[in-house]
Amino acid sequence: MKALCWYGTKDVRIEDVPEPRILNPRDAILRITSTAICGSDLHLYNGVFKGMKKGDILGHEFMGEVVAVGSGVKNLREGDRVVVPFHISCGGCFFCRMGEWSACDNSNPNMVEAETLLGQPVPGMFGYTHLTGGYAGGQAEMVRVPFADVGPLKVPADLPDEKVLFLSDILPTGWFGAENCSVRPGDTVAVWGAGPVGLLAMQSLRVMGAERIIAIDTIPERLELARRTAGAEPLDYEKHDVYEALMEITGGRGPDACLDAVGMEAHGTGFLDKVDAVKQRLMIENDRPAVLRQMIRCCRKTGTISLLGVYSGFIDTFPMGIAFNKGLKFRMGQTPVHRYREPLLQMVAEGKLQPDAVISHRVALDDAPDAYAIFEKKEASCTKVVLKPGPRPTINVRSASRSVSTA
Repeated sequence: MKALCWYGTKDVRIEDVPEPRILNPRDAILRITSTAICGSDLHLYNGVFKGMKKGDILGHEFMGEVVAVGSGVKNLREGDRVVVPFHISCGGCFFCRMGEWSACDNSNPNMVEAETLLGQPVPGMFGYTHLTGGYAGGQAEMVRVPFADVGPLKVPADLPDEKVLFLSDILPTGWFGAENCSVRPGDTVAVWGAGPVGLLAMQSLRVMGAERIIAIDTIPERLELARRTAGAEPLDYEKHDVYEALMEITGGRGPDACLDAVGMEAHGTGFLDKVDAVKQRLMIENDRPAVLRQMIRCCRKTGTISLLGVYSGFIDTFPMGIAFNKGLKFRMGQTPVHRYREPLLQMVAEGKLQPDAVISHRVALDDAPDAYAIFEKKEASCTKVVLKPGPRPTINVRSASRSVSTA
């Protein structure tokens, strides 16, 4: 079968690899019908996350049709159409029983290595380094799904792939981040990053009743998408001083909550931000905390900081004193997808959320290497790429747009 494989920084290739097979009674095999490139995949593409091996299959946002199940899987059968969470959960450990699915203790076969580095084991994840289990990802024609009696969610036939695909990650993640903002009537929430996760977080905030949503980015088409799909007010951080603008918008108080949808590869315009970028390239610092520093400064006293953007390790120049004296609340973590997926599926079916609005490019799996480059550089008005296994469409990946579907 064909799969997208990692070979190094900015080096991903379509390769012929062996088809997956049942290894455990709780396994299932899916034929992929749709998969997507996530912003988190770019951390692997850019080489800022370690733990990859040459030939690893990428991808953690996918859905498809069940083609085989192990003897221990009683809730699925061949032909079922399902979407799969990005993290792998056993369903029986302490954390899974608590509903903290993304903290599963049993799904990562490399937990000792992860515990040594991070202090606690992390769950298994599809297509995301050997620290998270080394599982093959879903940017492929087929994939093996462990703990298939717990993970896959059956989806109704009347909803197309693009409406439900993002239940695998970015829609629950956006909702989780919005929920962590503890929105109350009349609240103002500032969102750093109008990429796919930020856009879906803004949609979620609107459904939750936020009165004002400020979208902070510098890419015009993304800011316009935030305005159109979530009623957000655009704020271009290259044209305006973000702190001064937010103080003016909130009457000098600051936003009630600040949401980071950027994370470890944040861009900033100050001297410290440039220093962080150099430190990260030299492996002196893991992350670039430009957005985190700015949120701490801007958030109102006793407000909430919600972190959705991925952070990988240690950061410097963290203004803990400001955060302490302002009494800020921090909420963060990997999203427990299972907790949200069924209510979100219902909201999608009712039209309350439009996850497909973030899609800009629909291309064949064969064109994934070029699509990664476009997504990473934010070329061709690219906000989100959906990959389809099968024949390459006639349209060139660089000219794909929202108005043209190649699915």
